[in-house]
Amino acid sequence: MLEVANVSKKFGGLVAVDGVDFEIDRGEIVGLIGPNGAGKTTLFNTITGVLDPEEGSEITFNGEDLLTLDTHEIARSGVLRTFQIVRVFGEMTVLENAAAGALFGTDASVSQENAQRRGREALAFVGLEDKADMEARNLPIAQQKQLELARTVASDPDLVLLDEIASGLTPGEIEALSNTIRRLRDDRDISVFWIEHIMDAIMGTADRIIVLKSGRKIAEGTPEAIRNNEAVTEAYLGADNS
Repeated sequence: MLEVANVSKKFGGLVAVDGVDFEIDRGEIVGLIGPNGAGKTTLFNTITGVLDPEEGSEITFNGEDLLTLDTHEIARSGVLRTFQIVRVFGEMTVLENAAAGALFGTDASVSQENAQRRGREALAFVGLEDKADMEARNLPIAQQKQLELARTVASDPDLVLLDEIASGLTPGEIEALSNTIRRLRDDRDISVFWIEHIMDAIMGTADRIIVLKSGRKIAEGTPEAIRNNEAVTEAYLGADNS
């Protein structure tokens, strides 16, 4: 589904992403972890067209070259995302936020009526149907994160990129979110690429995990393999020099 080859991104003399390669298949939940500053969100930004990677990078989705597309065209190709810092439209209602995903995240032929219907379905999927008429800014942060997810679901994507969607949530909210992410794949046939720092959540949900350190991919494998990988342990905890 998604093929990333030799992707790099520099900011002046800083190499934020350095020659990263990986693939995501249809039906997978893939985690992306690494210390702060590892380049995780920068990688997301290159995939979704927010940033242009360096020459020689390749990103294709269902065989289409994403590097030739604008951000909105990438969204309409089936790649949607949430943000590390929540970005809801505060003065719009919860339903209007969800319907916006259907109107602008897909082709221009979607009617207002269909967008409202799809928005309500997406709100029901994440458990916000009873908040439809509330202004989005009045939702607590956990529910604003759910709303961002509903906005992507309303767009009927093939792949969603989730950027630390579990941060700031209680253990109960994290468990509910993990179940929703599984249902994205199992019930909606949506593949997931998920940045997360809460290890219990991602280890218990992802099929496969990619690890970045200083912009480079240092490991990739099942949660169990990553948990036991010495390079990953060193990246998070530092080398044991005792």
